[in-house]
Amino acid sequence: MKTLIAYSTKTGNTKKVAEAINDIIPFSDLKDISQVESLDYDLIIIGTWIDKGTADEKALKFMKSVENKKVAFFFTLGAYPNSDHAKDCIKNISKVLEENKNEIIGSYHCQGAIDPQLIEFMKKTFGPDHPHGPNSERIKRWKDASTHPDEKDLEEAKNTFKKLLNL
Repeated sequence: MKTLIAYSTKTGNTKKVAEAINDIIPFSDLKDISQVESLDYDLIIIGTWIDKGTADEKALKFMKSVENKKVAFFFTLGAYPNSDHAKDCIKNISKVLEENKNEIIGSYHCQGAIDPQLIEFMKKTFGPDHPHGPNSERIKRWKDASTHPDEKDLEEAKNTFKKLLNL
């Protein structure tokens, strides 16, 4: 099966996961979304980082260009993987891909380190009662996220895609 793994990354988190998935798929093409010149693939796996509850702008634009394909996706986010925010991200990304009649075969997501500049922005801009402000719970989550994706996350990504693709 001719497979493209196309990813968008800001801090390198999503690229790490893309490389792990690429390691287990024979003869796949791994490309930054900006380097994709053709969609002539049997399967397109799209990786993104999360921005405002969905794929980042570059990945969204790419997703909207993919039509009538077999697809899968993965993402990294600063929130915990089992959070309502992560579940909303799955729904939002799925909706974008389904709008162009793509067949989604599965997905994977894990926590990823948050851009330090974004953390500093949130600390300076928002108070502790704001949804993005620095309260003790958020500061702990930011610290927890700073170690991800870790080796366990990368192994889980590999195992998820091995199962999806019967490898």
